[in-house]
Amino acid sequence: MTTNLDYLVRRLRLRHLELLVRLADAGTMRGAADLLSLSQPAISKMLVEIEEAFGARLFERSRQGVSANPFGIAAMHHARIILGELSRTTDELDAMRTGASAMLRLGTLSVTAAVPAAIAGLQSRMPGACVQIRDGRVHALIQRLLDGELDCVFGAMTPEALANESFRSVRAEVIVEDRLCVLASDRNALVRRRRLRWTDLQAARWVAPPPETLVRQAFMSAFMNEGLDPPVPVIEAMSSVTVGAAARLDPTVLCAVRHEHARDELARGGVRRLAVAPEIALPPLCLFTRRGSPERPAVVQEFARALRGAVQGRSGRRAAVS
Repeated sequence: MTTNLDYLVRRLRLRHLELLVRLADAGTMRGAADLLSLSQPAISKMLVEIEEAFGARLFERSRQGVSANPFGIAAMHHARIILGELSRTTDELDAMRTGASAMLRLGTLSVTAAVPAAIAGLQSRMPGACVQIRDGRVHALIQRLLDGELDCVFGAMTPEALANESFRSVRAEVIVEDRLCVLASDRNALVRRRRLRWTDLQAARWVAPPPETLVRQAFMSAFMNEGLDPPVPVIEAMSSVTVGAAARLDPTVLCAVRHEHARDELARGGVRRLAVAPEIALPPLCLFTRRGSPERPAVVQEFARALRGAVQGRSGRRAAVS
């Protein structure tokens, strides 16, 4: 049986879509029933209604409960997107009631000076634009993008994200190449050395992010490529504030950071970037949007333009200085 949109609109309610999402979240009938404050017989009846509306079997029944087949998995995914778009509509209308002309829901890594500059550029082009920022790990933010909770994500193209099947539904635009940088207090004797190698820095006291991050993995690779054991950091921190403060307060430590973070700290003063060979590349920073969705909203297009402009402007200023 082939369904059409008019038929689905008449048969399905938002409550049906919410059930699909809750069932995906909970993984069990009992869990979904608890989340929706409904009985399991009521859940079972709604699942039958959903299958009748789509004209296909979405769930396999057993004594252990129900499990989604490929049709059901697809239905749950699209239900989440529909509810995410509905949430976006609510957010945007609420913002418009307070005078905003558009809403941008942005996911980003926490350490980048390009994003604030791009937001300033966006709001100069669209003075009424309102921006909601959600920071976190890129793979989690991309999932929120796919679920319709975010409009775009700015972050690194991680191997973890590339390995995920759902990444095929994401459009990635490379914004800036990235690399590992080493920062030190301008009182550190190493800042006077023009040629350093990773072997010269193995015995240093290091500040670095946790092992699961791209920066820490690149940091470890820098030493292992030279046949050395990677140093164990004396401070392990994600916070850019902590890293910057450590470098300024303790002239004996070195900080492993991404290039974007280094730019920010150098602009604040009190630290210098060490020239260490060989350079270690990090995955590029990209702007991610969802494939297959309608044309990107104007606010997303303007943000992308402002982000490219912010990165190009900073590159031009750096070239002029050097």
